[in-house]
Amino acid sequence: MRLSQAFLLTASAHLAFAYPEFTVPAAGAALTAGTAFTITWSDNSKSPLVSDLASYQLWLYTGTNDSPQQLFEITATGTFSSSASQSTTATISPSIGGELTNAYLLGMIATATAGGTVTSYSDRFSISGMTGSFASTFTVSGTDGPTDVNSAATGTKTKTSSTSTSTSTTSTAAAASGDLWAIPYESQTGLTKYAAMQPLPPTSISATNTAPQYPTSSVKMATTYLTPATVVITLTQAQTATFSSHANTASPATMPADDMQKFLNRWKD
Repeated sequence: MRLSQAFLLTASAHLAFAYPEFTVPAAGAALTAGTAFTITWSDNSKSPLVSDLASYQLWLYTGTNDSPQQLFEITATGTFSSSASQSTTATISPSIGGELTNAYLLGMIATATAGGTVTSYSDRFSISGMTGSFASTFTVSGTDGPTDVNSAATGTKTKTSSTSTSTSTTSTAAAASGDLWAIPYESQTGLTKYAAMQPLPPTSISATNTAPQYPTSSVKMATTYLTPATVVITLTQAQTATFSSHANTASPATMPADDMQKFLNRWKD
């Protein structure tokens, strides 16, 4: 009987796996731009459990470990399976970055159902065939990625009651479904808040009312030590819109022939 109980405890421990860590690509791997590659993550034996995570965003990062930069969104909203190991595939366009040894890494931002997020990073790897450039110059040393950032709440996140019945109902339903961005900002509590997706600007300006949308905020200078912050970070929902571009095929305009242009022509080499 003792042996059977021990076996059941061991088996159940494997079913409650924790938030993910990347196993593929391996540290220092050499990938090729424009070619699909596999991404795999599995249990890292740390809290929170995957069963306590609502969804995730998967990004290709670059930059230094102290300042990782999101470069390309691989998965906008993904869900976790009950398996201890999970995989997906990605194809990286050559134009989104430059060629630099071990300049790339993966980052997964997982949202906890109780509030907060866990961001885990992969080891660094290289991508050959890149034709673009980086936004800033940086150097890379080694293949280790940044330290994981765990700001997930340790317990159930409670919501303050709202003066509006419909708002309170919406908040409760959104929390139950794990859609934390659907909860009105003013109804959220905890150290992490979630801002809804930013709207896209219109193609033309039709508004005529130039009055401020919201009243100005008052400013009061601190004369004593302030209380601890009630909000540590605000996460804005990732934009899901896609854009395309093409070369300008319009014919160039003719050069002006006024007196000023004639004057400028005199100084041409």
